[in-house]
Amino acid sequence: MSPLAFLFASIALSVLGQFLMKSGMTQVGPLDGVAPGAVIRMFTNLRVLLGFVTYGLSSLLYLTAISKLDLSVAYPMLGLGYVAVVLVSWLFLREPVTALRWVGVALIISGVWLVGRGA
Repeated sequence: MSPLAFLFASIALSVLGQFLMKSGMTQVGPLDGVAPGAVIRMFTNLRVLLGFVTYGLSSLLYLTAISKLDLSVAYPMLGLGYVAVVLVSWLFLREPVTALRWVGVALIISGVWLVGRGA
C-alpha cells in the first residue's frame, strides 16, 4: 500500500471518528462541565467509544504514512479532513454551512493542492 493510501485512509478514519463522537454526544446531550456523571455518560455511549477507537486507528495509519512521507507534505494534507468534516456535517448531521465557510473550505483545498504540487 502506498504512503498516500495510508494517509488518505487515516484522514477518512479520522473524519469517521469525529462523526461518531459527535453523533454519540448528541445522544448524551449537552454537558455542563466534566462532572463525573457526564464522564460516565460519555464513556458508556457506544458511538463515542467507537469514535475513539476509530480515531486511534486513524493515528496508527498516520504513523505508517509519516514513516514514508515528508512531514511537511503529510501534515498539511490532513487539512482535507477539515473539508470532509464540513461535508459530512452538512450532509449527515444537517448542520448549516454558510457561504463564508464554503469559501474557507475552498481555501483549504487550494492550500493542500499547493503543498501537494510542491512535493
